[in-house]
This record gives sequence, structure tokens and C-alpha cells, in this order.
Amino acid sequence: MTTRIPPEDPQYEPERMARTLDWNLLRTFVVLAESHSITEAADRLSLKQPSVSTALKRLEDRVGRKLIDRSPGQYALTDAGQLLYREALEINGSVLRLSTLLRDMTDYVQGHVRVTVASHVVCPIFDRVLSEFHVDHPRATLAIEVLSSADAIAEVASKRASFAVCLVRERQPSLSYARLYREFFGLFCGPSHPLFGRTDLTRADLAGHSSVSFETDRLHDVLKPVTMMRAEAELGQRITGLSSHLEEVRRMIVAGLGVGPLPVHVAARDVADGQLWQVPPLDNLPAIDVHVVWNPKAVKNRAEELLLRRLLSTIEATPMEERTYR
Repeated sequence: MTTRIPPEDPQYEPERMARTLDWNLLRTFVVLAESHSITEAADRLSLKQPSVSTALKRLEDRVGRKLIDRSPGQYALTDAGQLLYREALEINGSVLRLSTLLRDMTDYVQGHVRVTVASHVVCPIFDRVLSEFHVDHPRATLAIEVLSSADAIAEVASKRASFAVCLVRERQPSLSYARLYREFFGLFCGPSHPLFGRTDLTRADLAGHSSVSFETDRLHDVLKPVTMMRAEAELGQRITGLSSHLEEVRRMIVAGLGVGPLPVHVAARDVADGQLWQVPPLDNLPAIDVHVVWNPKAVKNRAEELLLRRLLSTIEATPMEERTYR
């Protein structure tokens, strides 16, 4: 007895879906997926709630799947919704870039570059590349947005950022990576702290003191080596201040909230100015790598392409020793 294979549902035939699927519905769905309710999505889209509900119903009818579970007290993407969101995010990013690419086709290089960076990026090589690029292409514009490393990479994956400069926890196969520089983290305290200015400190002197740190300073996260350093210093379990931004972590350390980690090369000026004091350990400090992350599938305008190419060629031409800040 042979098993009869049912014919493919014409609803899912690729050519038919490509002809009939409304891209505006996908844009609406991206906002719905990133919201917590139909009302919130409607506000973000500047539409009436019934219009957004109708758009969702049309999209669900078109794809033949329930996309959002809206049962009482529940608003969550279904498995089909999660799948469609990932694809719609990429499609939406490509469509948004289309007008920019056409607008930037001129005899001279113009266009906008949006870079997402982690807050603690202090790198003379990166600064030099930006300066040289501006001198060569003064009509191009640049926006640098400070985000957590995870959010910076997410913007690149969705094609909303040209590239990112950030920490990398796990590499996504769809993205490309190049190590920009390596930095070392030490522990510091501020002028009002009882350990400030002492040259006779040992690691044991840190035991029980409160601490300040980064949101990503956790055993399972990208700053795990820093977490281990704090644990080995036997700092108290009480973390009195947290932030994802280096400047705010520095602010809390200087204010005396506790001992906290900072990149040694970033803190050097504050140490020289008497605003920070480095405490043990002073040797074998944890090394953290900062990467450039870009999406090879994203079609880039000329400014994005030239800036990224210049940065990558500079990295390749600069020995790692010169990109290591101790």
C-alpha cells in the first residue's frame, strides 16, 4: 500500500506569496512583534487600534498561520510569528535602505553611516579612521549610537546599523567579525573610598568592600573574566551600582559607591588626575577583545562601504601589539 503525498498547498507557493504579500503588512507586523499590545503598536504607528488589528488579521489570513497569541492576559508571538518576525525584520531593513541607496548615487561620496558602539570603546585607531574618512568624504554623515553590545549587534543583524564596535559573546553565523583591539580591565576606587591612595594594598584588603560594575559583569556573559577577577578579590556580594555605560560606572566609582572595573587605558587619565586609584590585582589582568561586527548580506551605500573597508584594511595593516592597550 503506497502513501499518498498530499499536493502542496497553493497558499504557500513561493511565487504566489511573493506576488500577493503586502510589504506594508510586514512593516506593521515588525512593530506588533516589538510591542506589548495592539494599542502600543497602534500608538507607535500613529494608527487607530482597529486598523492595526485588521492588518494583523489580513496577514494571518495571507500566511495561513496564527502569528500572535492574544488570549486573555496573553500577548506573545507564536512559533510561526517568531519565524515571520525574523524574516520580516530583514526584509524591512532592506526596504528601508533602498531609498537611501538610490539617493546616494552621485559623483561624490555622500550618504549616512550609522554605527552602534559599546559605551567603553576608546580606540585611537578607530578615531583616526573616522578622521581620515571625514577628510576624504566631507559630504558623508555619521551617527554613533551607544548601546549594550547585544543591542548593537542586533541592530547590525536587522540591517538598521552599518556596523557595530562592541564586545562579542557568541558569534552569529550570518554576521562577520574582526577584532579591533584588546583591552585589560583593572579594579579602581574613588577619592572618598578608604582604599584610595594606599600603596600597601593586597588583594585581601578588598575583602568585604561593596562594588560597582557593568550590567554584563556576570558569569554567563561577555565580561565573565571581569566577574572572575572581582570574585577572586573577595569583594562583598553587595553591588551598590550597575550600569551598561562606562561613563556611569566611572561616575559611581569616583563618587565612592564602591570598587569597580574599568579598562586600564581608559582610566589612566583619571588616575593621573587623582580621580581614580587602581587597587589589586595589578598583574595578570583579564583581557577583553572589542570587535567590529557587520552584516555581509546588507547592501551598503557608498559611504558605509568605504568607511567599513577603510577600518578593516587599517586593522589588517596594524599589528595586534599596536592594537593592545595595557
